[in-house]
Amino acid sequence: MNETHREDPHAPLSYYGMRRIVWLIFFVFIIWLILRALQPVILVFALVFLLAMVLNPIVVWLHKHRVPRFVGVIMVMLALIAVTTTIILFAIPPLSRQLQELMHSTPNMWQGIRNRIESLTQNYPEVREALPRTDEMASKVGAAAATVGNFLLQSTLGLVGGVASALLAILLLVFVLANPRPLVTAYLALAPDRYREQARRTLERMMRQMIAWARGVAINGVITGVSIGSLLWLVGVQPALIFGVFAFLGEFLPNIGAFLVSIPILLVALSMGATKFWLALGVIVLVYQIELNVLVPGVLGKEMRLHPVNILFFTLATAELFGLLGVFLAVPAAALVQIVIDEFYLQPRRIDAAALDREAAALVEGRK
Repeated sequence: MNETHREDPHAPLSYYGMRRIVWLIFFVFIIWLILRALQPVILVFALVFLLAMVLNPIVVWLHKHRVPRFVGVIMVMLALIAVTTTIILFAIPPLSRQLQELMHSTPNMWQGIRNRIESLTQNYPEVREALPRTDEMASKVGAAAATVGNFLLQSTLGLVGGVASALLAILLLVFVLANPRPLVTAYLALAPDRYREQARRTLERMMRQMIAWARGVAINGVITGVSIGSLLWLVGVQPALIFGVFAFLGEFLPNIGAFLVSIPILLVALSMGATKFWLALGVIVLVYQIELNVLVPGVLGKEMRLHPVNILFFTLATAELFGLLGVFLAVPAAALVQIVIDEFYLQPRRIDAAALDREAAALVEGRK
């Protein structure tokens, strides 16, 4: 009688097991080297596949209305080019002007902030002990600003010199959207038979979440950006247009985007006085509370369940790997990792989520 051999989970690590671990580490290291060597190529393909997931429902809708798929792809691409051209012609000039004004006013703004801090430390000596000296703060902020400036400059130069890559990405997007079936077939064929269903569900869930995320960025971003920009303009915190654009871009990073957007707004408002600071803070709280309680449930629903810590980790990781454009891959990367872990590891184990949640609550609260 043949007995099924089962590996004892409590047995000591064998030579065979150790060899598998070494080979796994070596394989991961080789993959990492390849990824580092092909960073620009991987970035282009990742952005193209992400955009293809978002635009595919539009092409499918046109195809259902008797528009040939290739013609539908061309129509979508022409619409994207038209929107991009409109933004460049009408939005970039005032944005550039306000950005230059912000850069010119930065020394005066920082001097105003220093005066506020010194006034606060004079009235409250205990605050003086808790805060570093203003000169030390100035040097640190200046160094951070220089780092950010160099980072943005390098990214801008990369974008200016990437016209050929942009054209290649557009061509690649047309090919992917025009005939995505062979790519999906190859993806499913690569998955072993016993994991094919999980691979199919992974792609299905990823597409659904990316569509929800893009819808949230488009709708919530426009509403939040217009609201922030308009209200800051009304209370006299400038440059309001720049801050509105920041608020729109912040929607690419759920949960932490609002915090990152609030920092430059509040710093500029603080340099204008306490009244402007409190007005700007009120604007931020009002707009983001409405977004959190009205827009997010209505637009995103329950599709995006990502912890802020995960988003922050992948934001830093993708920015380190791919530069400024890599930030746009933070949420897709976090969602993909979460889906893969859920489909291939958590669901097959059939874990009791409620029991684990109770155990976690007990650990956090210090209960036994």
